[in-house]
Amino acid sequence: MANIKSAKKQAKQNVVRQAQNQSRRTEIKTLTKKLLEILEGDDLASAKEMLKVVESKIARAKCKKVLKKNTASRKISTLARKIAAKAAAPAKK
Repeated sequence: MANIKSAKKQAKQNVVRQAQNQSRRTEIKTLTKKLLEILEGDDLASAKEMLKVVESKIARAKCKKVLKKNTASRKISTLARKIAAKAAAPAKK
């Protein structure tokens, strides 16, 4: 444990930030899984709405330096491509 007052404060701040970052990462993973489940169910309109939510969460995490810029872009791009592919594919009967 740190001896200097400012170092003690910094250690406390690090713990709080670590918890916030973990929470953001977990939320992104959960929302991404929900989006993929919606895509499996062939609900395209709902999937597009969920994509907006996931995209905003990923962008926020990128701004907060939880995710790197290219990682965030890759995740958004991958999800958007899956939705576009599902929209282009003929509907099952």
